[in-house]
Amino acid sequence: MEARAIARYVQVSPTKVDRVLRQIRGAQVDRAQEILAFNPQPIAKKVSKLLTSAVANAGGKNEELDAERLFVKHAVADSAPTLKRIRPRAQGRANRILKRSSHITIIVEEKA
Repeated sequence: MEARAIARYVQVSPTKVDRVLRQIRGAQVDRAQEILAFNPQPIAKKVSKLLTSAVANAGGKNEELDAERLFVKHAVADSAPTLKRIRPRAQGRANRILKRSSHITIIVEEKA
């Protein structure tokens, strides 16, 4: 059985999130939580909350959850809409600022 959790419109670029997600792909949930707890990137805390949500979704209401057998099957960060801003520059020019955001998806599955 697999369960998923999705965080949408997170104000971090997908490449920064993917650096963290690469470390937990394929890992057991307990090990992935340890990796995220000691990760220095600020986005690791949000990814940890999302992983906890995916584990809770796997539990369901009536189903007994074996957390030791869960592993991260799929973890991906897709690009979301980009906010476009303008920064004034010298001599009346303007530079573009792109504030990227991402949709983060984590899927956990129970090993057979």
